[in-house]
Amino acid sequence: MDRSPNTPASVPTMVERDPWLRPAAAEIADRGRRFADRLGDIRKWNRSLSDYANAHLYFGIHYDPVRRGWWFREWLPGAKEVFLFGDFNDWERTQYPAERLPDSNGVWSLFLPDTATCGRLRHGSRVKMYVHGADGTWMDRIPAYIRRVVQNETTKDYCGQVWEPPTPFDWTGDDYDLNTRTARDGGPLIYEAHIGMAQEREGVGTYNEFTENILPRIKAAGYNTIQLMAIAEHPYYGSFGYQVSSFFAPSSRFGTPEELKRLIRRAHGMGIGVVMDLVHSHYVKNTNEGINRLDGTDCLYSRPGPSGQHPQWDSMLFDYGKYEVQHFLLSNLKYWLDEFHFDGFRFDAVTSMLYRHHGISAPEWGLDAYFGDGADRDAILYLTLANELVHEIRPGAITIAEDVSGMPGVTVPIREGGIGFDYRLGMAIPDFWIEYLKDVPDEEWNLYRMWEVLCNRLPGVRTVAYCESHDQALVGDKTIAFRLMDKEM
Repeated sequence: MDRSPNTPASVPTMVERDPWLRPAAAEIADRGRRFADRLGDIRKWNRSLSDYANAHLYFGIHYDPVRRGWWFREWLPGAKEVFLFGDFNDWERTQYPAERLPDSNGVWSLFLPDTATCGRLRHGSRVKMYVHGADGTWMDRIPAYIRRVVQNETTKDYCGQVWEPPTPFDWTGDDYDLNTRTARDGGPLIYEAHIGMAQEREGVGTYNEFTENILPRIKAAGYNTIQLMAIAEHPYYGSFGYQVSSFFAPSSRFGTPEELKRLIRRAHGMGIGVVMDLVHSHYVKNTNEGINRLDGTDCLYSRPGPSGQHPQWDSMLFDYGKYEVQHFLLSNLKYWLDEFHFDGFRFDAVTSMLYRHHGISAPEWGLDAYFGDGADRDAILYLTLANELVHEIRPGAITIAEDVSGMPGVTVPIREGGIGFDYRLGMAIPDFWIEYLKDVPDEEWNLYRMWEVLCNRLPGVRTVAYCESHDQALVGDKTIAFRLMDKEM
């Protein structure tokens, strides 16, 4: 499939194919022009979109073998002072100040040589930032680009951990083949899983236990794709991973980053693709663990005021129109693809992203809702860039949009005027099966209604159709197996 972007014509292909969209042709074409303009601007200063999405290689904490020391960099435009501290200097907050780089729009930088007098920063060191914020507060914070976060067993607070093993992970073995993507062969047959809840024993499961105990079962059952929930670090375990605090840190409650890589390597050796359940729709409100008010303002990664908050989820919303936020999120996609070899993403809560009302008290769905002022053009641009990036880096990767609104063009190729997802998640389908099992006697099942629910989409809209997902099995309901066996189980 040719994914090279073209500036859409005045009448995009998706409009020519669907006359119902003709009144929205100008808006659809304008979305395409915005994408082409932004992509052109990125390519003007970078060789490619992939080269642009390398913020994680610059920001955070990285070892410099030439200068023999560690770089720390963070984007904090509102901050007045920034320090790095941790167990490497006996938690002395103000010993190592970072410098605000001129003409950088708020980038703070610090270099710590190996010869630092008060101990040496090293792989495994526990660290925090001490930030004098724009609001005058002094707070201990975790860097936004940190690659591992751990919890103190005694105090229960979280801190960052420098994670740059001296020996890179060996991706060879387990018959590993990065170019084999069985999820593309006849479509993905997806097993949705949560590492911590996948074990039969009491307690939180681990990456290693999943690798040894669960992967063989998934293979034997005939699945070719796993969708892993709750990978990015989140302080509240009961959120099932949907209140992310550290976007570049795989959850340490399940094990180390290398153990997650081993899981993916083993899955690939079995011919199983691994898709990450990705949360770019919002982030946790917590200031102790997350990126909210990281520089002392309410508009670092969010829009200011109420427009930056999701009232139902009690979380913060991204400002997709801000270039630094685009840079952060696009780099996050590349990080998971490159560093962990994920085979794609299921984008959570895309409906919330597509509209300024976030699907709350939404108007009647129609052209005015899809293409009027209620649509978030910045988020639509970000999602289009995200799909372009994922398929530029890994042409065989898959992207799945969890959108319940039916926004036209979500799974249409970018060059045809769409947003570029490979699949849409059919949320109504698992709801339907639970409803039938729960409320409708077998002898009253309506075959026409089954057909209608399973086929209620435009031709060509590839749809992931779960029998059940975590929304049905966990959120106040029972699994299908439990409903069928009930007291016998």
